[in-house]
Amino acid sequence: MKDSKTLYKEAMHVLKETSRTFYIPITFLQKDLKQSVAAAYLAMRAIDEIEDHEALTTTTKFDLLTATSELLKGPFDANAYEALLAPYATQLPEVTLRLADWLTFCPEGARAIVQASTSEMAFGMAKWAKADWQIHTREDLDDYTYYVAGLVGTMLSELWLWGADIQTDRELAIGYGRGLQAVNILRNQHEDLDERGVSFVPDGWTRDDLFAYAKENLAKADLYMKAINKRTVLLFCRLPLALAHKTLKAMQDGREKMTRAEVEQTVEEIQVD
Repeated sequence: MKDSKTLYKEAMHVLKETSRTFYIPITFLQKDLKQSVAAAYLAMRAIDEIEDHEALTTTTKFDLLTATSELLKGPFDANAYEALLAPYATQLPEVTLRLADWLTFCPEGARAIVQASTSEMAFGMAKWAKADWQIHTREDLDDYTYYVAGLVGTMLSELWLWGADIQTDRELAIGYGRGLQAVNILRNQHEDLDERGVSFVPDGWTRDDLFAYAKENLAKADLYMKAINKRTVLLFCRLPLALAHKTLKAMQDGREKMTRAEVEQTVEEIQVD
């Protein structure tokens, strides 16, 4: 068993290596919420790496994600999880292999929230892996984006209530997550199709329809922010949303993404009241 200081240092290191975009806003949060959101991000990234893995078959992804979802429903059995991943241990990244550590790192009061949300997400990812990510309707897109991103919004809302006594609207929280995911889908649309043979665009939709979907959900995200009155939590939520809005505008202007300088400028801007 690692001591808490070592685990804290390792968790934050893996977080920074895994996602610099989310590492920065997480550092704005205070102790228990900071650890809870960091642990949640690492747990959800752990299963995301299974869903996105290039070498694993769809059947393997379904089996691993379904089994992980079940393990997360009760006290997490680290030995059972290790045995589950053993045949693929050399193929999977550290963030996935160490899921038990991230749950240990999570403050006890928040652990049930993180496990329940990650369990539901793993179930949804398994379902969509089995369906080979074939999105045909608006309802399909809503279902997929709920599981991979809307759930992040609802989980964060539960954590804000637990750690900062902030009450937010569930549907707006889902819109927050969906909006960020819709921007990612737009940004990776051609890459997903060329490299994975997957399209997250409903039948008959144009790219303009996808832009409209992103804007609709980002508008809900903007409304979601109005209920947050604690500065550290507001800073956390503000950065990914600002980056999403600016990335959407960059793509509409014909660019693939924001420049590094624009990202750094945005980080500075959101910290100014």
